[in-house]
Amino acid sequence: LQIFVTILNVNDNSPVFQQSSLTRTIPEDTKVNATVIAREELSASDADLDTIYYELRAAAQGTEGFFAIRGVNNPELYLQRALDYESFQHTTLLLYARDRPAGSGEVTYTATATITLVVEQADTRPPWFLPCSFVDAAKRVCISSPYSGRVNISEVSREPLVLEPGPIYAVDPDYTLNEKILYSIVGGDAERVFSVGADTGNLTMNKPATGPASYLLQVMATQVNNVQKYSVVTVEIQVINKSEKAPYFEERLYRGTVLAGLAPGSFVFQAGHPSAPLRVRAADEDFPDV
Repeated sequence: LQIFVTILNVNDNSPVFQQSSLTRTIPEDTKVNATVIAREELSASDADLDTIYYELRAAAQGTEGFFAIRGVNNPELYLQRALDYESFQHTTLLLYARDRPAGSGEVTYTATATITLVVEQADTRPPWFLPCSFVDAAKRVCISSPYSGRVNISEVSREPLVLEPGPIYAVDPDYTLNEKILYSIVGGDAERVFSVGADTGNLTMNKPATGPASYLLQVMATQVNNVQKYSVVTVEIQVINKSEKAPYFEERLYRGTVLAGLAPGSFVFQAGHPSAPLRVRAADEDFPDV
């Protein structure tokens, strides 16, 4: 008598990941849809030879939707949204492996792998001239105001020019990289009256200014490692007559009258001339036309 015995495979084993904890560094400028971790590194095995069903969840708040897996049976991890180093620098993902589909009424075993991703800042932004003002809540774009200064006509200043709102200065907003920046004048000075320190940004004079009433210089800040990363700012230099004499008031004493109870902003009138507003005037011999 021959007896044939068929052994039925019972689901009594949990899926197993090759590594229950993984850490990877991902550059900030990684392209959307690029693979972050290959399928082979994330696949789980099952001694029962069951089909494995995967699910990915973000454990860190605010990082949802940036990463995804290719499919319910394909755990390959890829980038779904563009990264921004200013938004977050690292995140933790949980990858679940089940031996039954989600919602199945059968006995289901589950394994979990923890994936830690560290975002590495990339060279994505051009230099910023300071001071500057942010135009977006995420602080990705900072707009600088023009610089301004004055020089005396027909004179050469031997020191760096004093500018408002401060000296010419630019920084690399990708601050963990902090690439070196070089300065140059790219417009507004055909006569080469001015020079800018390539490393310092200090604006100096080569010769006297005798031309227009003002110069509108275009100063460029360029990253040494990438000439395509640059910014340009305007520097207005007014050419003025040298002031040798102090201004003076036309009168040593001014007298006026005002009625009690007048509203703020009301005129003060000249004493003895109740219909003529009181005027306080000053003059300067260096600027007779002003």
